[in-house]
Amino acid sequence: MAQKVLMKGNEAIAEAAIRAGCRHYFGYPITPQTEIAAYMAKKMPKIGGVFLQAESEIASINMVYGAAAAGMRVMTSSSSPGISLKAEGLSYIAGSDVPALVVNVQRGGPGLGGIQPSQSDYFQATKGGGHGDYRMIVLAPASVQEMASLTIKGFELADKYLMTSMILADGTIGQMMEPISFEDTEIKTFEKPWALTGTKCARKHNVVNSLYLKPEELEVKNFERFERYKVVEENEAMWEEYMMEDAEYCVVAFGIASRVAKNAVVSARKEGIKVGLIRPITLWPFPKQALLEAADKVKGFVCVELNMGQMIEDVRLYTQCKKPVSLCCRCGGMIPSPEEVLESIRKAQKGEF
Repeated sequence: MAQKVLMKGNEAIAEAAIRAGCRHYFGYPITPQTEIAAYMAKKMPKIGGVFLQAESEIASINMVYGAAAAGMRVMTSSSSPGISLKAEGLSYIAGSDVPALVVNVQRGGPGLGGIQPSQSDYFQATKGGGHGDYRMIVLAPASVQEMASLTIKGFELADKYLMTSMILADGTIGQMMEPISFEDTEIKTFEKPWALTGTKCARKHNVVNSLYLKPEELEVKNFERFERYKVVEENEAMWEEYMMEDAEYCVVAFGIASRVAKNAVVSARKEGIKVGLIRPITLWPFPKQALLEAADKVKGFVCVELNMGQMIEDVRLYTQCKKPVSLCCRCGGMIPSPEEVLESIRKAQKGEF
């Protein structure tokens, strides 16, 4: 049996990043993700790594850009308004086709909002994050174990596809503690012949750049990038299905909301309501095929979110509006109870969408 340790979600991310080969961390403290920076500050110097608390979020993301261009596995972390400040840098990183991992442990908003958990950055993460045509791989953990495993997966996918991977967690999972294991974790590495490592007079200079003054050249780069994104969509979508075999209704939820929703599904089954759960693990690429297939057999969907309704738009889009979709939501740092989700399932059974 694998040995397990009790860890906080934020600490699990930091430890997993170190085990994945991350030796460069640049960040700035903000609740509720500060434990990531604190863990890195303690551990990085002991293993020959670099921890730097930058003067701002803007500075930290540009340091990530520089280390990524040099071929390093590099990470930054923040929470909602801090990610907004990093948006320009995220766009530069995407435009330069270098890999990096960004962690967003979300808090309520808009503005400074509050420090309680939220899922209100779904749009920001899945539709880009900064300016221009680009995508990020977005991973949504629902447990402390997944905070660790998806961090390692995020580095792997970033290197494989030369993209930014984002861990989109919420404050609850960042702060909660659960037993996890790091044993039997495969760490994949990739050659980086494009990196700015110095020529040593052995090759031509590499150039990392996101500026193309000729519109024809910039168009070609964008087309090439989206061809790569198609491969990601075809091969990297991840999701969990629960009690979907005979389901007549489908609950869709991610992160901490999915754990609440799973309890509600169990309770609904006890009442004789045939309902299941689809939990997107990748928010981009979204598991659209799973939703489309579900739309051919269920009578309707219930989205459970910690926001005013963001993922619900993608559920409607990727089910091609074949079936009605209702929303069960809390926001501002509130989490719906299993009873609230169950009541939404009951309403769906009555046709109240």
